[in-house]
Amino acid sequence: MTKSRESVTDAEIFEMRLARSADDLWPMLDRLYGQHPAYAGFRADLEAAMRRAWADRPVALKRLDLARDLEPDWFQRPGMVGYVFYIDRFATDLKGVRDRLDYLADLGVTYIHLMPCLQPRPGDSDGGYSVKDYRAINPALGTMADFEETLAAARQRGISTCIDLVLNHTAKEHAWALAARRGDPDYLDYYITFPDDTLPRDYEKTAHEVFPAHAPGNFTFYDDMNRWVWTSFNEHQWDLNWANPRVFLEMAEIMLFLANRGVEVLRLDAVAFLWKRLGTRCQSEPECHMILQALRAVTRITCPAVIHLEEAIVGPAEMLPYLGRGEHDGKEGNLAYHNSLMVQIWSALASRDTRMMSHVLATHFPPVLNNATYANYLRCHDDIGWAVTDEDAAAVGLSGPLHRAFLSDFYEGVFPGSFSKGELFQHDPETGDKRISGTCASLAGIERALAAGDPVALDRAIDRVLMGHALIASFGGIPLIYMGDELGMLNDYGYKDIPDHAHDSRWLHRPVMDWGRVAEARADPGSVPGRLLGGIAHIMARRAATPEIHARNPTEILETGHRSLFAVARRAPTGPLLCLFNFSEEWRFVSRDWAEHHGVTGFFDVLSGAPVGDGHDRLPLPPYARVWLR
Repeated sequence: MTKSRESVTDAEIFEMRLARSADDLWPMLDRLYGQHPAYAGFRADLEAAMRRAWADRPVALKRLDLARDLEPDWFQRPGMVGYVFYIDRFATDLKGVRDRLDYLADLGVTYIHLMPCLQPRPGDSDGGYSVKDYRAINPALGTMADFEETLAAARQRGISTCIDLVLNHTAKEHAWALAARRGDPDYLDYYITFPDDTLPRDYEKTAHEVFPAHAPGNFTFYDDMNRWVWTSFNEHQWDLNWANPRVFLEMAEIMLFLANRGVEVLRLDAVAFLWKRLGTRCQSEPECHMILQALRAVTRITCPAVIHLEEAIVGPAEMLPYLGRGEHDGKEGNLAYHNSLMVQIWSALASRDTRMMSHVLATHFPPVLNNATYANYLRCHDDIGWAVTDEDAAAVGLSGPLHRAFLSDFYEGVFPGSFSKGELFQHDPETGDKRISGTCASLAGIERALAAGDPVALDRAIDRVLMGHALIASFGGIPLIYMGDELGMLNDYGYKDIPDHAHDSRWLHRPVMDWGRVAEARADPGSVPGRLLGGIAHIMARRAATPEIHARNPTEILETGHRSLFAVARRAPTGPLLCLFNFSEEWRFVSRDWAEHHGVTGFFDVLSGAPVGDGHDRLPLPPYARVWLR
């Protein structure tokens, strides 16, 4: 007799995933929208949308779904290395990106973030974050077919693709906004608008201003509508009304559409602003987390290969809930930017003092996260805001206002003895808030050292960049390399000659990729590009070969007794990895007894592949040392 062989059908797989995540989805939506008149048919419409997306999902992506279900820690593994870039500035268009995938693979990259690539409004589009059509690619970059082909080519090389999905607002030219502007009551309810300025004035009393210098206030009046529209970011970006369940449905369908094109990581933009409540800052309200948990459940049911990166550049207490806290633990974002780590690295480099860094990271962040991890970075497309609280500064004997002012002056390059060269962004004279723009290389001192022809200063600057990348590679999470940082690209002052960019100093650190520097790096490993490209590629290769760096292994902040030394232990079951970093130009030492107390016995540096120390009672750490000890 032959046994009949039964296979699990697509329909059965969907039902199992729906059952698995139902409790993460429907209770959130009931609480958010249960009293809304439009909720009556909403649940049936959402379930139908998920079923359609599952039926339409390509077979290759369904296989990836199964692989990710079997290996849910895929994004937490040491082999994950990210690279972030604007498509046009990196490779002209999507076809050009395909031609550069081998370069990225050689660097060790397994995750690429294509900066805003959905169709933006014409003219000033806030760098692409003012989206006109979520289902179309910016025609300057290619077509949707080009997009799918590029993502498939990346996936064949083991590279996952992340794109931006702007949740808080659309461009005022979006079809929904145009319908609202014509007076369509259904679409008018997609946005937050008011017939007079009574409530806007009340909201303004407590709501946070995002761009006080060039887009003050949170509301814009439109004569043709005779209404005030909530515009948190810019006049051309209309805030969506997430209190309307139809908005949730629309954005969920867009999310599934993009997932079925091959997107594996959705960077959910401006998530802290989704819910407005009178008398508050209108940021990080509890409903934000309900929305985000429900969106995560939608993808987990329909396209579980996809994870969420939640963009919330806020303080530690506000940021951690986006990775799941309380009832949302393990059910919300899979990734969130570790803004505090970035800020503290630059703070410690300027002051040569790691005490506040150790205090902040030990006090505010847990050693390990559930089903989530950090996206770690030194630089990104955005400015650096000095997110240093008065309380954290006071804990190490500093004044918060004075330290923030010092950091802005230092990285602008006006503080005596500064090695840096940057520009101010969004200076607010009333509050004293001064943020900073600049590339990693220019902020770290390479620009000044080259201008001065100072080889010693240049060595120190290069070491700062390499130390920073070794730190984000070992701390716990996915290290993100921003386009050009691996080559030491400098500030681009030509942005001032471009009308759409001149008002925004962030274009200073968004230079066009210089492929000539890649050729220089390959021809001359001793050049600045050669030392950085080779050094960062080496760091990421060593990371991939170091199992202790898996994000599930706790990250413990250690006290060294030296102000300029920062140390963490990655507590793996097989034994710790001790990571040491010297934030000064001076030699420093730690005792062998101290290292042994924290579990190190072999004194072997995983990064250099060599023993450390002279066999006596102390371990030497040269200027800007980066050492991973087993």
